[in-house]
Amino acid sequence: MENLASRPVRMVFTSRAGGASASPYDSFNLAEHVGDDPEAVRANRERLAGILGLPAQDFVWMEQLHTNTVTVVDGPQEEPVPATDALVTTQVGLALCVLVADCTPVLLSDHAAGVIGAVHAGRMGARNGIVKRTVEKMVELGAKPANIQALLGPAAAGESYEVPAAMAADVEAHLPGSTTTTAKGTPGLDIRAGIVRQLMSVGVTHIDADPRDTISDDAFFSHRREGTTGRQAGVIWLTGAK
Repeated sequence: MENLASRPVRMVFTSRAGGASASPYDSFNLAEHVGDDPEAVRANRERLAGILGLPAQDFVWMEQLHTNTVTVVDGPQEEPVPATDALVTTQVGLALCVLVADCTPVLLSDHAAGVIGAVHAGRMGARNGIVKRTVEKMVELGAKPANIQALLGPAAAGESYEVPAAMAADVEAHLPGSTTTTAKGTPGLDIRAGIVRQLMSVGVTHIDADPRDTISDDAFFSHRREGTTGRQAGVIWLTGAK
């Protein structure tokens, strides 16, 4: 079996199973802002840190306001980074975290340059270029688009993500490739497809996407399906391995 510790970058997506939170946040909710018991969230975050073998204080969280703001971080943060929807770092061992419950979590890495990013790509953030802006910020820090690997996590899929026709057209105008038709035959959005197309347009071609649909798959939290619910996470960090 491959030694995971030998990988220069690690990327992980969580599900909703195996935590301490009670309904409707059952059970591995990692978000502090959704109304869950703070002690349960703390226990869940400590469990995540233990499973990943990283100090809990080295996990960096975001406030996430559906902006297109990208923030570079160079060390642990006592509080979630305010008013940002993407984090970028060159620091080994700093775990960048994105919380989602239908939005697309995007993890980006150029391990040769030692630059990583974590992106919260909801409909508005994706529409307004959050993923492209993150790639641009990584390039400023030495990354090369051709070397960047992108991993898109479980998110709302086009077959389930129904929106008004005008909204679909607006997103398509800014993030081409996003419009689709739902399983019901109504206008829909496939944000992952739009992000993949946008990444390719800026030279990022090493792309993998988890196809699972958070709206229809109850292994994940879904704001669309449940309303009040928890959040799963995408986490990325540089290990320092060569």
